[in-house]
This record gives sequence, C-alpha cells and structure tokens, in this order.
Amino acid sequence: WDNADFSRGVGTTFYQEFSTLNTAKPPFVRDVEAKVRRYLRSSYSAAWTLKITWEKAPVYTAWTDTRKTITYQAVLTTDGFRSYILMLYQDGGMQWDYTRLTSTNVLIGYT
Repeated sequence: WDNADFSRGVGTTFYQEFSTLNTAKPPFVRDVEAKVRRYLRSSYSAAWTLKITWEKAPVYTAWTDTRKTITYQAVLTTDGFRSYILMLYQDGGMQWDYTRLTSTNVLIGYT
C-alpha cells in the first residue's frame, strides 16, 4: 500500500471501527468472524474490528496516470488474544500498471 498516491485529489480513504465486546454484532462483523472460522478452522468471536477502505486509489506517482485506480480493504480484528487481518481486493485484482513502478519486486499482500 506504500505505492498509493492521493496527492492529486483522486481517491479516498475510509475507516470504520466496530467495538463489539459488550454489544450486538453488526452483519459485517459476523461475516468477518465467519471468514476467520472458515479459513482457520477455529472458533472466533471478535471483540474489536477495524475496516479500512482505499477507494479508487491511484498508483504512486499520481501525476503520471490517475486513470488506473484500485479499490481495496484491510480488515483488522481481534478477540483480545488473537489478531487477524483480511486483505480484500476488487474483482480482477490489482489494476495498476506495475511495469511503470520504480521498483520491480512488487507484491500484493504482505511478507
């Protein structure tokens, strides 16, 4: 995500926090819990979740081309003992032209 460039006024970042320790869980949090359970095959009940959305983010440097944008999310969640991250990308994957980036060792995800 270090190659997103919002300096030209293109794209937006949103976030939403869900503190669900002692409250009813909204459908989004229940969906996150279901994904963690399904992918990791373990019980999980979220106490806190943060959803961050980068919408129509242009690649760095935005002055070269603001037409190729990408929308993606990171969802951080914890039960107070274990923490997880879900990284979600728009259908079709990364839309940036990675051949124009200054770095050639490009990754989607994390290492």
